[in-house]
Amino acid sequence: MNKEILRLAIPNIISNISVPLLSAVDTVLMGHLSTTHLAALGVGAMIFTFLYGNFNFLRMGTTGLGAQAYGKDNNKELTYILLRAMMIAIVLGIILIIFQKSIIESAVYLMNVESSYLSKVYDYFYIRIYAAPAILLIYVLMGWYFGLQNAYYPLLITIVINISNIIFSIYFVKVLHMGVLGAAYGTVIAQYIGLLLALVLLFFYRDKFVSVNLKKLLQKKPLFSFLNININIFIRTVALTFVLAFFYAQAAKAGKETLSVMVLLLQFMIWMAFSIDGFANASESLVGKYYGQKQWNLFYKSIRYCFYWSGGFALLFALFYYVYGEFILSIYTNDHILIKNTLKYMNGVALMPIISFPAFMWDGIFIGMMASVAMRNAVVLSTILFLIVFYLTKQIDYSWSLWFSFLLFFLFRGILQSWMFYKYRRKLR
Repeated sequence: MNKEILRLAIPNIISNISVPLLSAVDTVLMGHLSTTHLAALGVGAMIFTFLYGNFNFLRMGTTGLGAQAYGKDNNKELTYILLRAMMIAIVLGIILIIFQKSIIESAVYLMNVESSYLSKVYDYFYIRIYAAPAILLIYVLMGWYFGLQNAYYPLLITIVINISNIIFSIYFVKVLHMGVLGAAYGTVIAQYIGLLLALVLLFFYRDKFVSVNLKKLLQKKPLFSFLNININIFIRTVALTFVLAFFYAQAAKAGKETLSVMVLLLQFMIWMAFSIDGFANASESLVGKYYGQKQWNLFYKSIRYCFYWSGGFALLFALFYYVYGEFILSIYTNDHILIKNTLKYMNGVALMPIISFPAFMWDGIFIGMMASVAMRNAVVLSTILFLIVFYLTKQIDYSWSLWFSFLLFFLFRGILQSWMFYKYRRKLR
């Protein structure tokens, strides 16, 4: 079991960690041009993070359903799951392109984008939006590979996308001097290269595909069943996005000093979350497979062992943050006052991995079980509790209240999902 978990988790961890590394390259490129370019890239990238993050249900839903079909050795179901998900991804990608003007105008209004770099944000957005179909299709294909217990193809796809992005972005920005346009073009080209690779890799699973009946593919019942599962995951993801957006907005409302502190604190969360998510992704695949096979001993064993590994990693992160927190901050900034203000929260940062890792793990387990209703309810309830705690305590100490409430949001999720699982077990929906 340990070998099986690590076989799936390690490629996922490497793949996940490459995401913040990639954004760091674009940030460095823009940071060496001007603060205007950097601000435009930051806002533009954040818009797409929120936008595409809400469609991550395409990967999650395909992983869970695919893993269960794989566990049942049902190639027919595997084929139809992939094709239905790809159809939905293409339609959603086209819709995003059609409504691009409304999306960007709403985004810049809600984010209070300053006029000094507004035009660059528009330029960046109107190019990157054309990667939407590719990105959503990649979500589906990576989810399908995860469902088939293959974490190496998603890793390969991610590495190729990131390397392509870095090469093209550097060329467009440094050689052709295209500024934010260059960074946007680099990302779009890289995504379509990644999509091409993801499609080519399907050739190695040609034995899994069966002949397709178009009428059956478009049948309402299985299509709406797939959509219903994904709508619950979508609502859950929107709630998560809302919490993060609310966190940013409230931090900005308190002033640039508070915002700067909170942005630094989030870096600790991001690195830990991307790593722990590797084990959550492994649990999606394993739990889904054993759930589909109805091998309940292996089902529960995979859950226990995934928790052991993720808990161990969380403990290591906690110790590392506690010992080297100040050093990590010095990598991100040389502003001594900012470091001093951020250090006040480092005890909370050290506790954060221990508090939050169960929430990440239960998400993976619930996805494997396709318990989308329970996952949705846990996140929505946790969001409500997060808001209640923040508004009840913000008069005491605004910054502490914001960070404390944010940590409790993850704790609430872990507690609620633990209760749900131990009450309903494999009957969870």
